[in-house]
Amino acid sequence: MDSLTTTYVTRAEIWLGITILLYFLMNGAQIFETFVFVPKWASSPPDSLKLLSDGKGISLKVFWIIFHSLHEAAFILAIIFCWKIDPVRNWLLILFVVHAFLRIWTLSFFAPNIIHFQKIAELPGFSEDLTQKISLWQTLNYVRVAIFVAVSLGFIPLLIKIFNLR
Repeated sequence: MDSLTTTYVTRAEIWLGITILLYFLMNGAQIFETFVFVPKWASSPPDSLKLLSDGKGISLKVFWIIFHSLHEAAFILAIIFCWKIDPVRNWLLILFVVHAFLRIWTLSFFAPNIIHFQKIAELPGFSEDLTQKISLWQTLNYVRVAIFVAVSLGFIPLLIKIFNLR
């Protein structure tokens, strides 16, 4: 770390700061969605699931695709620009692995179930286990959002460490 220049440290601060900002904005959207929007569409299925239907309700798919793409690009740039700062780099890699696990979990469980719930809203009929599936989705979503928040809080000591390099 002796070979760090002021320019290098400044770039590390900027990209880690951007990553933190995007992560906290993402957390705000997730918290809003979890405590305001999810209870509305989960309240009385299958009728309430119409809120999820594309064209008839609120589709957040495009928002999340764009937001996660921007955030993940910034996260990777933060890792690149912090690479020479060993303890920061190592913790960023750990946080990225946790983040990747959350994204895989989202793409393998949460997204397919939302798509399934959207389809149910468009079809007549009601399945007995629908309420249980929605309840499980909602409960696991609390866990997922809490882990995302924990990851974002994990960035703060890293930024402080970089600030202290000056």
